[in-house]
Amino acid sequence: MKVSIFWFRRDLRLSDNTALIHALNSDNKVQPIFIFDSQIIDELPDDDPRVNFIYQSLDEINKSLIQKGGSIDVRKGNVLDIWADLLSSYDISEVYINKDHEPYAVQRDQQVRDLLSTHNIVLKEYKDQTIFEGNEIVKNDGLPYTVYTPYRNKWMQHFADVDLTTSHSTDLSNLHQHSIDFPSAASLGFRTSLISVRPFDLTTLASYAVNRDRPDKNATSYLGPHLRFGTVSVRQIIEQTAEQSAVFLNEIIWREFFMQILYHFPRVVNSNFKKKYDLIEWRNDESEFEKWCQGKTGYPMVDAGMRQLNATGYMHNRVRMITAGFLCKHLLIDWQWGEAYFAHKLLDFELAANNGNWQWAAGTGCDAAPYFRIFNPMTQHQKFDPQSRYVKKWVPEYGTTEYPAPMVDHAFARERALSVYKIGLSKY
Repeated sequence: MKVSIFWFRRDLRLSDNTALIHALNSDNKVQPIFIFDSQIIDELPDDDPRVNFIYQSLDEINKSLIQKGGSIDVRKGNVLDIWADLLSSYDISEVYINKDHEPYAVQRDQQVRDLLSTHNIVLKEYKDQTIFEGNEIVKNDGLPYTVYTPYRNKWMQHFADVDLTTSHSTDLSNLHQHSIDFPSAASLGFRTSLISVRPFDLTTLASYAVNRDRPDKNATSYLGPHLRFGTVSVRQIIEQTAEQSAVFLNEIIWREFFMQILYHFPRVVNSNFKKKYDLIEWRNDESEFEKWCQGKTGYPMVDAGMRQLNATGYMHNRVRMITAGFLCKHLLIDWQWGEAYFAHKLLDFELAANNGNWQWAAGTGCDAAPYFRIFNPMTQHQKFDPQSRYVKKWVPEYGTTEYPAPMVDHAFARERALSVYKIGLSKY
């Protein structure tokens, strides 16, 4: 029997899944698959909480498929090797995927496309993880936006014409009736993590604009990992929230802004968006970096944020800005060091947003804060955690003799950063 293959990737859901719906509407029965890519997995610890989340999400999907007489074919290994095996396991008519614009994914998908084409099989791609992608929001001259505000304005103009009607249930009647044993986590080499992904919560949106900068309020949605791995569609989220909070919608647009920056300027993965910052001489003191990683800088908001990250895989957005700015400006450590650490720890790690926000903090990115904007972590503490509830939760020794003095004086660090940036820019 000829089958269509639907390849789950960053879209771990059955509802409102664009490529899956197209596959199920095709002429052939649909066999879903998932591949734990060894090129990614092998770089992660065997108890990585994000891998746990993917596995659990797949398990839930599989249980739903079983009720309809089907199942998901889960494999682990080199992607091209897996596809070579799939070609011998199934009589494949077409392959359906939702697009992934990250550089590695683009390269991988092209290799799969080339392999499939040698068997006269078409790889069909669909937009799913964004409202707008690629060249859909560009300037009138066709060039990409590199400043957020005009991008947002154009995004909103086009959004007015978007039909957000989403499919909350998916007709699985065209599912391939085929039973495949779902692998155990142990058989895949995974161990259970002590860190887990929280369910997202949209009930805080009524006060989101007021409380979003207050880590002590715990008013965040915890939506990040769910958008990252596609356990909910961005269309469903906007459908539920657009009229409730314009500020929240703005955050969704920021996500798409950074995605289109990565799409148009893939070099940002390993270099400054603004090349004039290439000659900044970072101090890159490893012992100071380690103190930052451990949350032992003597600056309470910085330390609380890093400890929250290490313990839970989450960090409040305002605190991300504070911790990132401190690393780049106070310690003069290359933003790529911090970006890599966040990539390792954050449950919602997404290359485009992580890179974009770190370059924003360092002043090297598009639409960046000017290099001379250097936040005072103590002032940020007083303004956004005035009763120190957030700090005391994560830094219980705060206010005692056990808590260390600041590792660097703010005024000294500020002047040092201004000098180093000015010298670096003068050399360009």
